[in-house]
Amino acid sequence: MPDDRLLTVEEVARLLGTGERFPRRLIAERRIVFVRVGRHVRIPESAVSAYIAARTVQPITARRAGQRRAA
Repeated sequence: MPDDRLLTVEEVARLLGTGERFPRRLIAERRIVFVRVGRHVRIPESAVSAYIAARTVQPITARRAGQRRAA
């Protein structure tokens, strides 16, 4: 994608609210798309959005009265 901004590991960590170690681990484990620019690693902004969307947990809907939650 030509308009997709490439982010540094530091920028991705800031977006995710984590330390730099977490995005580096995602890269090492090939759990997120990344680009090598020489010796540098960049992550497309769309890859970060896709990572977040894939791991977003939807809230539980209201249960009917009388239903019990399994342990």
